[in-house]
Amino acid sequence: MSLSAHLSQLQERIRSASERGIPLRLRGGGSKDFYGNEPRGEVLDTRAYGGIVDYEPSELVVTARCGTPLAEVEAALDERRQCLPFEPPHFGAATFGGCVASGLSGPRRASAGALRDFVLGVKLIDGSGRLLQFGGQVMKNVAGYDISRLAAGSLGTLGLVAEASLKVLPRPATETTLRLQMAQADALRTMNRWGGQPLAISAMAWFDGLLSVRLSGADIAVQSARRAIGGEEAAEGAGFWRAIREQTHEFFSCRTLWRIAVPSITPPLELVGAQFIEWGGGLRWLSSSAPAAEVRAAARRAGGHATLFRAADKSAGAFTPLEPVVMRLHRALKRAFDPAGILNPGRLYPEL
Repeated sequence: MSLSAHLSQLQERIRSASERGIPLRLRGGGSKDFYGNEPRGEVLDTRAYGGIVDYEPSELVVTARCGTPLAEVEAALDERRQCLPFEPPHFGAATFGGCVASGLSGPRRASAGALRDFVLGVKLIDGSGRLLQFGGQVMKNVAGYDISRLAAGSLGTLGLVAEASLKVLPRPATETTLRLQMAQADALRTMNRWGGQPLAISAMAWFDGLLSVRLSGADIAVQSARRAIGGEEAAEGAGFWRAIREQTHEFFSCRTLWRIAVPSITPPLELVGAQFIEWGGGLRWLSSSAPAAEVRAAARRAGGHATLFRAADKSAGAFTPLEPVVMRLHRALKRAFDPAGILNPGRLYPEL
């Protein structure tokens, strides 16, 4: 079957489900089935609609279809010494569409930006089976609502991301990882101080009394930052950051994992359980069986929010409940793109 036929088949499947009111569970490699609330509905597999549509290294843009393995896209970039700068996690056989729909970024997010910052355009199949195109392949291409970036992190609730164009960047010429023994409170102050200085820092993480700092860039910039920061060089730095990105590090073996986003200057959170800190203090991972209300109240007091990232029981909801006004906006947006409410219902919030 041709790729155009596969695309038409996806559109027809969604159109038919909409007419019959049958929920659909949009799914690529299934590597992020755990993320968000429990998926439900008939599975609509996107993997047959794959392949890199266009990659122009000199323009720093890659365009690929939703079913393309994320590893295939990264391999093509690596051949030209380029990369997806937000370091998306795979968590298994990830697809390009799933990467965009989940909106997740890795250790480099605090220095490079989030996935949505690199989305240039998308082709979206909405809940009526229409193929819509938003954005393009350059940074400044539209006026009005930036729907292409709205699709990032929507978990397929607004439409199936059939194709996407992302900005890419050259791989750093030099990288090294430094380690320093430091208590959590001291590490938070130090990370915020370094974050305000012109240092070639691409990632920072703290766990169990050890602060790890990755330096990336031109050799002269990396060496200058290394002298300013001190510490000892880690022998397996690349493997360490990959283990964080893919959550194969020992910390992430816990049964219940919270992802808490707070201002980076937030002092240590007084919560029961082990903590792992990323993004210069802006991301706090928490392994804890504490009640959801307690964790979310602590995040709210700090000016942030808490997501129940992994858990056997997500009856408390994966994401922090929205305020009534914000929920009304979400409902209106969902109705505009998915009038029958068939696309990944409840994946973000039970009401959607």
